[in-house]
Amino acid sequence: MTTITRTALVPEGFRGGIDVRVSLRADAGSGGSPFDGAWFPRSRDLPVEMPELIAELDRRGVRIERFTYSLDAWTPAPRKVVVQGRVVRSGGFRSMDPQVVCLTWDGGTKRADLLVVPPETDVLTGARALRLCTRRGLPRSPQMVLAAARSTPLPQVPDLPRTRAV
Repeated sequence: MTTITRTALVPEGFRGGIDVRVSLRADAGSGGSPFDGAWFPRSRDLPVEMPELIAELDRRGVRIERFTYSLDAWTPAPRKVVVQGRVVRSGGFRSMDPQVVCLTWDGGTKRADLLVVPPETDVLTGARALRLCTRRGLPRSPQMVLAAARSTPLPQVPDLPRTRAV
C-alpha cells in the first residue's frame, strides 16, 4: 500500500465543485441501496478530481470526512486533503472495487458508495449511469449498472440526401 503523509493543498484551477458530474440519492447513507449515487470524473487523477467532488458535496450539505478508493484505479492521493479550509482524510486499498469510491460523513455514522463512471465513457452513457444510480432496484454490480446505461442505443442521425442550395 502506498502511503503519502503530506497534506495536499487544493490544486491550481480549483473551481470549488462547479461542474462536477455527480448524482446522489436523497437517502444517501441509509444503506438501502447498493449505490448511493454515481460520480463521472474527467480523469483518473485523484488529487485533482477528489477536491472538486468534496466541494460539490459540501455545496449539497454533505460534509465528507473520509474518502476511500481503489489503489488500482487511481493515482494515489495524499492521506489528508484540505478542501475549502477543512481536512478530509483519504485512503487507498487494493481490496476495493475499482469502480466504487466510499464516502463517510456525520462522524462516521453515514456511508455512501458511489459508482465511478470511467472517465473514458461517452457522455450520454455517463449521464444515463448518473441517473440510474439514483433509482431503486439497482443491480449490485457496477458492471451491470454500466451495461444498463449502455443498453439504450445512442441517438442516430438519419442519413438524408444532400442537396445544394440554389
